[in-house]
Amino acid sequence: MRAVVTRVKNARVEIDGKINGAIDTGFLVLLGVGPEDTQAQADKMADKICGLRIFEDEDERMNLNLAAVGGALLVVSQFTLYADTSSRRPGFSHTAKPDTAIPLYERFMGQCREKGFRVEHGEFGADMQVFSQNDGPVTILLEV
Repeated sequence: MRAVVTRVKNARVEIDGKINGAIDTGFLVLLGVGPEDTQAQADKMADKICGLRIFEDEDERMNLNLAAVGGALLVVSQFTLYADTSSRRPGFSHTAKPDTAIPLYERFMGQCREKGFRVEHGEFGADMQVFSQNDGPVTILLEV
């Protein structure tokens, strides 16, 4: 499982010109699921992201996590994180099929909710427009 986590002041995802999910302070999470990924990996990714200390404290040090700043998550499925880029035209044979990816995507979001966070999201497989106001910018790549 792979994720690109961006600290944001606000973010939203639109589908067909309508807002599907929106947050203020928090994380925009682009989440990719691989074909061999498991529920345990989804749980570990949720734990890692929800505990990630990348918000600044009063000394301007990245020392605070999502809970400390009252943040939320906007989660967007992103199969392209598993692109094969060995040629100029990316291939996607190394991505999880929907019957594997959707339950793990949903499990990840459920785990974040169980930790007490508000989770907004896109729609798996939809053509989405993602907007964000990056804070910092701070962007972290994670893989479990």
